[in-house]
Amino acid sequence: MKLSELKPGDWVLLNDEGVEREGTVISVSQEDHKVLVNNGIQEFWYELEYIKPLPLSEKQLFDLGFEKLESDNGAKYGKGAFRVHTPSETDFSQIETWYREDKRYFNHPITVSHLQNIHLDMTKVPLESPH
Repeated sequence: MKLSELKPGDWVLLNDEGVEREGTVISVSQEDHKVLVNNGIQEFWYELEYIKPLPLSEKQLFDLGFEKLESDNGAKYGKGAFRVHTPSETDFSQIETWYREDKRYFNHPITVSHLQNIHLDMTKVPLESPH
C-alpha cells in the first residue's frame, strides 16, 4: 500500500500493537510519512508499515450501505445508481463497477479503499459508511 493511494475516509486494516482492527483514514502526512487513523477507539498517527489494505467482501459492501440486487449470474450490489458485480457472494476475484455509462472491470480482487476511490472518481461523491 502506498501513502499516495490513501485519502481521508478510506477504510484500512491496522496492526494496533499486535491487534488487527479496521480504521478510517482522517489525514495523510506526506512529510512525516504517517497516516492519522481513527481506530474505533481513538485517532492515532500510524506509520505505513502498520497499515494494510482491507480486502473487499460482501460484509464490507453492506457496511458501506450497499444493498444486494437481483442478478442472473454472480452477485450484484447497488448503492444509488452505482453498481458492483462479482462472480459470487464469496468470490471477489473479478469485479465490475458501473455508474451510468461508465463501466470498469478488474480481473483481480480490490480493496475497500480502492473501491472508495473508484466510487469517488466515478460519482464525485465519497463512499462512506451510512452509520
